[in-house]
Amino acid sequence: MSFPKLLITLGIILVVVGIAWPWLTKLGLGRLPGDIAVKRDGFAFYFPITTSIVISIVLSLLLWLLRR
Repeated sequence: MSFPKLLITLGIILVVVGIAWPWLTKLGLGRLPGDIAVKRDGFAFYFPITTSIVISIVLSLLLWLLRR
């Protein structure tokens, strides 16, 4: 796959995820067990490690299927 095609594909995937984000949050994506959230007075830190791993696996499978 050439680099321009890869960039176009990634752009399309980002647009689709951006449009689908309200529905993805209703499924619990973004608040999975293992996601780190620290809330204190005047400070909030959120690191979605489990969500990132799930998204990475799904995208890897999707790209693997597209290459076949």
